[in-house]
Amino acid sequence: MKFPSIFRTAAPMRFDIKPRYYDPVREEIEQRTSQIKKDLEAQGLLEKSDGTSHDIGSYGAGIRGSFAQHKGIKERDGVNMFASTAMIRTLIFLLLLGSIFGYIYLGSVIFEYMAYVAAFLAAIYFFFRLKPKKKYE
Repeated sequence: MKFPSIFRTAAPMRFDIKPRYYDPVREEIEQRTSQIKKDLEAQGLLEKSDGTSHDIGSYGAGIRGSFAQHKGIKERDGVNMFASTAMIRTLIFLLLLGSIFGYIYLGSVIFEYMAYVAAFLAAIYFFFRLKPKKKYE
């Protein structure tokens, strides 16, 4: 008997396979027709197929060729260092750490200082962002 609980316990995963339809008669007919085609091509009574058949041999060349052109991971050119998520996480972590220690040592005045620093950095950013670029560089 199971006791009532507010927590949900994990149940084992169930194995559920849905079988595909298999027709042995159709399979035998396809094998016979492919064998007859091969025999007629070998005798020269039937012209050779152009490789559009769906046998395993026709897929092999495409798979082999697709891996030959792999050149590895490409480096990103001209990516801003501050655009990466790791850098943004690091800056947020340092900001939170600085605000916690500043609040412990200086009190609530640290938030005013941080607001002044943020305003100063925003002013510098917008100054360089809105500054017209020289034409002859």
